[in-house]
Amino acid sequence: MKYSMMDRGRQQQLLTELESMSGYLAEKLGGLSREDAVRPGPDSGFSPVEQCWHLVDLEREGFALRMRRLRSEERPLLPDFDGAAIARARNYRDKSLTEGLAAFRKARTENLALIAQIREDEWSRAGTQESVGIVALCDIPVMMAEHDAAHRAEIEAWLRAGR
Repeated sequence: MKYSMMDRGRQQQLLTELESMSGYLAEKLGGLSREDAVRPGPDSGFSPVEQCWHLVDLEREGFALRMRRLRSEERPLLPDFDGAAIARARNYRDKSLTEGLAAFRKARTENLALIAQIREDEWSRAGTQESVGIVALCDIPVMMAEHDAAHRAEIEAWLRAGR
């Protein structure tokens, strides 16, 4: 369902879910040792530090960029975000988990503020995202929530595998 088609109650619920991701990450990952923070996930998935920095970069370079461009440009072509390639290129495993948690909190807060500024007449503004197709502003908050849910599941699987 598109964000702009949700009733106010469901919109607020979605925004609350998006806002809660920072706290979730801090609760689940904040106390990890450096050794645990770099332990790969099941099936060689992202380690916690990689999860965190992936979320930071997607928040900044994916969701924020898409929302800004959709608001300011007519039918922009939006680049895809290759999370695995970016993780390798930026060597997420060598980064600080603590700094990543803070960076995600900041980026998510900024994106929620941006969502709050979007006018009713802007929600239908659309462009084309590589590998996805037509994407409208009203799709972005839902995409963010779906992405968060996928990473929560990966983190929970990582936690279960470590027991």
